[in-house]
Amino acid sequence: MAATPAVRALEKARVAHTLHPYDPEHPGDQGHGEAAVAALGADPRQVFKTLVTRVDGALTVAVVPVSGTLDLKALAAAAGGRKAVMADPADAERTTGYVLGGISPLGQRKALPTVVDDSALGFATVMVSAGRRGLQVELPPADLVRLTRARTAPIARGPLAPHHSQARGGPLRGADQESGTP
Repeated sequence: MAATPAVRALEKARVAHTLHPYDPEHPGDQGHGEAAVAALGADPRQVFKTLVTRVDGALTVAVVPVSGTLDLKALAAAAGGRKAVMADPADAERTTGYVLGGISPLGQRKALPTVVDDSALGFATVMVSAGRRGLQVELPPADLVRLTRARTAPIARGPLAPHHSQARGGPLRGADQESGTP
């Protein structure tokens, strides 16, 4: 199995991770994230999907649990913007270097501002796309946040980790805060 840019980024950073391959074929009424959960028998609160959006026109990555949906207003606020919309799929593929259903928050062609739903912090490990359909990577959420230079904020709605805050405010946590850059 050829390493994807996401896997190479993890190896370069010496982050402990586990690859989980699966058959990416799935029914048309099932999304890629749901297919990964079903194929792997994983907890849908612990498997995260990578969504490319535009916040005030700027491409921004949102990482939310498969069990939930992205709250665009919460994402805009977390990213310091006013309005968020889903990005055009062609823009997402061209900018990240990955195909839809295999977009990883790691190893993207152009590093984009990233917000990870704070429910990820309630798990010892989470799974995200490893950069192609049919391959997930499991890693500690702190490493995901660090490598993507993400902020964490409550940006998802739906059945999430038990500790997930239902409030849509409060301080953001992440690598960007530690370095003092916005």
